[in-house]
Amino acid sequence: MVVTGASTGLGTATARELAARGYHVLAGVRREHDADTIRAEGIEPVILDITRPEHIEALVGRITADPHGRPLRALVNNAGISVNAPAEALPLEEWRRLFEVNLFGHVAITQALLPFLHRSHGRIVNISSVGGKVALPTYGAYAGAKFALEAVSDSLRRELAPHGVQVVVVEPGAVKTEMADRGAATATGLAELMSPEHQQRYGRLVQAVVAHSLAFTRKGLPADKAGAIVADAATARRPRTRYTVGRDAALLVRLARVLPDRVLDRVAAANLRSYLPKDGRVVSPVR
Repeated sequence: MVVTGASTGLGTATARELAARGYHVLAGVRREHDADTIRAEGIEPVILDITRPEHIEALVGRITADPHGRPLRALVNNAGISVNAPAEALPLEEWRRLFEVNLFGHVAITQALLPFLHRSHGRIVNISSVGGKVALPTYGAYAGAKFALEAVSDSLRRELAPHGVQVVVVEPGAVKTEMADRGAATATGLAELMSPEHQQRYGRLVQAVVAHSLAFTRKGLPADKAGAIVADAATARRPRTRYTVGRDAALLVRLARVLPDRVLDRVAAANLRSYLPKDGRVVSPVR
């Protein structure tokens, strides 16, 4: 098994759960310190930044030369970053950086490891998000990459099904990991760099989104429980094509299917309203 983004949070929990189930896990981490932290029985850390071709080539070499001749059973594409800001104010290089990690990096490692998965009739598990179904304000870049990952996964599933390789999508909602804190810090830092005009236009909205995100995560599913769902997706004999993680994710995915866009806009605005600074309010986009 290969799990990317295993340094913290959902990736760590998934690697540990798979190892507990008896699988040997190559756990992708970006720093030696993280490797020392996650190393355990059944977990072999590998330095892996999925945007760096030399790291992917080294992983291919490691799998090819496996000392026990173990086949690659599954690839869990979990690596990701959270960057959110108003589309008008987010620098284009930040859009590109996010897509490099959250979409193109997954495509790169999938292409590299597919020959092994063809031989084992293995599985690809792509970690999307409820943001791959519902795009909240300031999440245009993040949700855009996740929507794209959903589409790539659907296309890939249909391409690979005749060849015995399965593709599964996991859509987490709120999970108690460090990602929310890092995302909040990034959003706050980007907001501080906005022009005065953008500050006036979007400042209150960014504050509300950050507060909502942190509160949302505090109520989320523990990482180990979320990791067990990802492990199920990677190992079930007859997996579903999609798994949601948490009641919030299941509810939002259902609402996105049935509610008209304008109603969903109102729901999103209402969810943010109580998190705005007291002298501000969410202005509904509905005219």
